[in-house]
Amino acid sequence: MVLETLNPMHYNITSLVPDTMPVATVPILILMCFLFLIWNHEETSSIPGPGYCMGIGPLVSHGRFLWMGVGKACNYYNKTYGEFVRVWISGEETFIISK
Repeated sequence: MVLETLNPMHYNITSLVPDTMPVATVPILILMCFLFLIWNHEETSSIPGPGYCMGIGPLVSHGRFLWMGVGKACNYYNKTYGEFVRVWISGEETFIISK
């Protein structure tokens, strides 16, 4: 009888987790989603250019400059967005002005 009480397989693991656990996780998940939205919020800019999109825009912009070279990438962005364009190079916001 003593050995039965000491046997860990004797206990049901679900009885160790309280029933209130799922109820407590809902507010935590809502709070995490809210903080994620605040962290990724970007005010819209009046300057045209590729969007930020949670950091993917700067990576694509920088990759385009590395892949195409400065001249071709500038021409691409000027054809796509116009004479005054906002892009990211090395993680810094950069403005391309051309006529």
